[in-house]
Amino acid sequence: MAKQLENLIYGIRAIIETIQAGKDLEKVFVQKGLKGDLIKELLNLAHERTIPVSTVPIEKINRFTRKNHQGAVALVSPVQYHKLDQVLPGLFEQGLTPMILMLDRITDVRNFGAIARSAECMGAHAIVIPTKNGAQINADAVKTSAGALNFLPVCRERNLMDSLRFLQDSGLQVISCSEKGKQLMKEADFTLPCVIVMGNEEEGVSPEILSLSDEVMQIPMTGQIASLNVSAAAAMMLYEAANQRLEYNIK
Repeated sequence: MAKQLENLIYGIRAIIETIQAGKDLEKVFVQKGLKGDLIKELLNLAHERTIPVSTVPIEKINRFTRKNHQGAVALVSPVQYHKLDQVLPGLFEQGLTPMILMLDRITDVRNFGAIARSAECMGAHAIVIPTKNGAQINADAVKTSAGALNFLPVCRERNLMDSLRFLQDSGLQVISCSEKGKQLMKEADFTLPCVIVMGNEEEGVSPEILSLSDEVMQIPMTGQIASLNVSAAAAMMLYEAANQRLEYNIK
């Protein structure tokens, strides 16, 4: 846990005050069975701010610190989180054609950082991740992104399905990348406002998201190995999108 000590805060009141001060927390860890008005206040506040909370044994809390933690510790995020319903209108107001990248259950920190680097380089306007079942954005993620996470807005949303419906209602087409796709990625029209969805390496994009997608595209492959690392696959999808947009001078 030594790497995390610099961004660690502990104590229920200290965590509450940090949230109220506007700091973004990566995650809150709460001791199992903890009760009381103060812990209820913390949990309600975390829910309001879409901060992930893990209920864990006291032994795990003690691994973070042996100081008077009162059964709660938290990690301060190295990035500022944004709300999708605030980011998207701003893009339209700037005259941009939104290209959003959504990551469905991608939990590997270095994959996440590499994807963020490609997204920023290829002109994506924001990344959407879930509150739960997503990569922890820590110093390793920021380093792997080569600083891209300092420039690219990250929207942490409670429900990806609700986020997709919001994006579709706002005029964006949902393009999911999956080996189940019947069309090749070059056949998608990335010049339109769009959200590109990438899934985790084990299961890909979830069936629920695939069912909501406007297009399900696959990356053409001719080798013996059946799948790509998700960061490589994301880079290829983003390159295709950037290439199409450059051709028509679309930002």
